[in-house]
Amino acid sequence: MPQVPQTFFDALAVRTWCGLALQALGRAREEIDAINVYPVADGDTGTNLYLTVESAAAAVDAVFAGHEVGSRRPERPSLAQAVRAMAHGALIGARGNSGTILAQLLRGMAQVLAADDAPHTDGPGLRLALRRAADSARQAVAHPVEGTVLTVASTAADAAETAEGDCGAVARAAHEGALAALAATPGQLAVLERAGVVDAGGRGLVAVLGALVETLTGEAPRGVPTSLAAGHARGEGDAAEPHLCPDAAAAPEDGGPAFEVIYLLEADDDAVARLRRQLDALGDSLVVVGGDGLWNVHVHVDDAGAAVEAGVEAGRPYRIRITHFGAGDVHTARGERPPVERVQRAVVAVVPGEGLAGLYADAGATTVLARPGEPPASGELLHAVRRAHAREVVLLPNDAELRHTAAAAAEQARAEGIRVALIPTRSAVQGIAALAVHEPERRFDEDVVAMTSAAGATRYAEVAVAEEQSWTMAGICQAGDVLGLIDGDVAVIGSDVTATAETVLDRMLAAGGELVTVVLGDEVPRSVADRLEARVREAYLAVDTVVYRGGRQGSLVLIGVE
Repeated sequence: MPQVPQTFFDALAVRTWCGLALQALGRAREEIDAINVYPVADGDTGTNLYLTVESAAAAVDAVFAGHEVGSRRPERPSLAQAVRAMAHGALIGARGNSGTILAQLLRGMAQVLAADDAPHTDGPGLRLALRRAADSARQAVAHPVEGTVLTVASTAADAAETAEGDCGAVARAAHEGALAALAATPGQLAVLERAGVVDAGGRGLVAVLGALVETLTGEAPRGVPTSLAAGHARGEGDAAEPHLCPDAAAAPEDGGPAFEVIYLLEADDDAVARLRRQLDALGDSLVVVGGDGLWNVHVHVDDAGAAVEAGVEAGRPYRIRITHFGAGDVHTARGERPPVERVQRAVVAVVPGEGLAGLYADAGATTVLARPGEPPASGELLHAVRRAHAREVVLLPNDAELRHTAAAAAEQARAEGIRVALIPTRSAVQGIAALAVHEPERRFDEDVVAMTSAAGATRYAEVAVAEEQSWTMAGICQAGDVLGLIDGDVAVIGSDVTATAETVLDRMLAAGGELVTVVLGDEVPRSVADRLEARVREAYLAVDTVVYRGGRQGSLVLIGVE
């Protein structure tokens, strides 16, 4: 159904724009994924942009819903409230390099549109918003590259500045400028020209601006032909067509880092300035967006743990996502254009804390962070399986309560042609044991059997604080008691973390063991691990101990005995 044109840009227009942009990206998602070759040919730019806008749209809907609750005559939120919600939703939901840049584009617009708390803006106001969006996005990228979404955004803003008239005229000019810039991207970036494609992030921005045109004029702009390519950009006419098959994609000539690290960060401006310098020295594709104490950090690195640790030094990182790029996606020989192929096998693991996320990623796993009280949904696990970009995937849920969620994700992945084995690990320490014996060169079934055997031979325990009074197998506990759980059941009720952990460890080692793994939460002092290590040395000969920092993992201490 055609949209009703809006002369001004107000809160309702923001909501409509988000909805139409989500629809447009949904239609174009697979096409955009297929042409994704820069900065890494991981085939997910369309999906990442869709998820970013989905989060923005949900935030705007929530603001409208809040004004409707309990009101006989519901009032619309103000333009400032709507654009701030849009920007915040995009910031916390941003995925990948292009999604993070899009979040900053929306934030830049919000800074202008919310400045005077007016009920709406006109053409000149929208021009200023588009200019601020393009400039702030460029500033957020450590080393801007032409021929990318940044170029498309800047050209769109340039075109908008020449437009006369209302918001619809400005939006049309911006969209036309973005289309022209998109067509020129292969001539600006060699990797695009070799692959015969336009920039995927820029293609997504054109879709978003097209939705803005439809919102403000009631008419959908002309579609983006898939024949846009280097030949078109050089003026050779519309007949030149690129190869849009993802198998023809080429990655950066000199290879690249092995991991993508993304997290939200609570930190002040000074700490973020230091963080930028640290991460810039660690890797590339660095984008840090946000402000007012909340930031979204994106970087490609070889040392994922160091990238997370830098965030911990700067403030409080959370919602950490670490993805291991397949070697075939990232590294290519100079001057060659081998097909981008899936790696043969990958491990996808759910982990309960930032420290463990870094540990798993360093071991080559694609990780999904399970935040305390926020278990991942099956869709998030399925997305991680796709991001692993492998023909065979071993899935480690590391939580008994996630078994059905993981099974649903595995079933969907199998329907997409991915061979998935679900190992029912119930704790992250069982996942560590499984990952330690993982050998991608073995036959898939043999590898799964070995990993399953290692996980099953690992008893697990945790030390946590009781949130309320309850009955347990060890008796009645009160809120605030320290609980020691062995294989999921409460075995010890105590008042001291160290003493409870030591009792749990003794009970576990009574049945024998060769290796003790201790994972400490952020709030637990190192002295707890020191005491457990001393206990093992004193009472259990030939038993080794390893200690890790888990981050904000929910439990105070995790213990594994193999």
